[in-house]
Amino acid sequence: MLAIISKYQEELNLATANEHKVADEYARVYTEKEARRRVMDSLHQEATMWMDRFALTLNGSQELPRLLAKAKAMADTYSAPEEIHGLLHYCQHMIDLMAYIIRSR
Repeated sequence: MLAIISKYQEELNLATANEHKVADEYARVYTEKEARRRVMDSLHQEATMWMDRFALTLNGSQELPRLLAKAKAMADTYSAPEEIHGLLHYCQHMIDLMAYIIRSR
C-alpha cells in the first residue's frame, strides 16, 4: 500500500512541477508580449509626435523649406562636394514625403 501511495505521490509531484513550469513559461511569454506592446506604443507615439512637428512646420511656417533653400544656396556658392548636394537633395525629398504623408492622413 505504501508503494502505491509513494508512486502516486511521485506522479503528483511531477505533475505539479510540470504545472509550475508551464505557468512560468506563460508568465515569461506574457511579459515579453507586454514589453513588445509597450515598445510599439512608444514608437507609435514618437512617430506621431514627429509627424505633428512636421505638420506644424510645413503648415504653420516655411522655416524648414527656407533653411533648406539657404543651405542649397550656400552649397552652390561655395562649390560644396557632391555628397553635400546629395544630402540636401535627400532632405528635400524627405520634406516632400512628409508633406505628402501629412496631406494624405
